[in-house]
Amino acid sequence: MRGRPPYNRQRQEEPYRVNEKIRAREIRLVGDFIEGGNAVMTVPQAIKLAQENDLDLVEISPNADPPVCKIIDYAKFKYEQKKKQKEIKANAAKTVLKEIRFGPNTDDHDFNFKLKHAIGFLKEGAKVKAYVHFVGRSIVFKERGEMLLLKFAQELEEYGIVEQLPKMEGKRMFLFLAPKAKK
Repeated sequence: MRGRPPYNRQRQEEPYRVNEKIRAREIRLVGDFIEGGNAVMTVPQAIKLAQENDLDLVEISPNADPPVCKIIDYAKFKYEQKKKQKEIKANAAKTVLKEIRFGPNTDDHDFNFKLKHAIGFLKEGAKVKAYVHFVGRSIVFKERGEMLLLKFAQELEEYGIVEQLPKMEGKRMFLFLAPKAKK
């Protein structure tokens, strides 16, 4: 019978070594359980001290000489690390890219209307990708499209910085703008 191979879930490696998994002979123990803040001792001594307090010995800095360990509640420590990672991810700047499309023969009213939208996007902190889409034979008006995008960039000079000058790709000519840094 041919089927799927047996389910073989690999265990995810723990980011920190705990208790008996610590490989060093001697460690530097830091924290509240040591007089003076830190001490160098053997792993079995440190594990015994941790077990007396119903906690775990966790290797915090494995590359130090000797490795630095701490006596803490490992489950609580992992939870707090996960929480910190989520917070960092949530605070990370998310770049939003807004697109504005023009035709090579866009007139002034439409241009101004799209300009107002672009100003709003840049004020919100979003990047703007403006492009001229050439349909059919309008491709012969490449200069018009380039002039339109350069005029667009010039009008947005006080709100954004040009990241990429007009560039032709296929039937579209692109221009990228990034918001100016807030003072």
